[in-house]
Amino acid sequence: MLALGAAIAVLTGIGAGVGIGIATGKAVESIARQPEAAGEIRSTLIIGCALAEATAVYGLVATILIIFVAK
Repeated sequence: MLALGAAIAVLTGIGAGVGIGIATGKAVESIARQPEAAGEIRSTLIIGCALAEATAVYGLVATILIIFVAK
């Protein structure tokens, strides 16, 4: 049962990967349409990617806690 809980917690990495991929694609489209706004788009993209990666790290920490602490 612990392995099932850990597997579910690891799925947050999938969501983060999909979210970052979509955001990057949209940022590239935006920069292609308005090159003069590239700096602002890039900084917003970096902040969004950092928040998405934080979600994945929280899932990893939860998985490690489930596997090693909840025995």
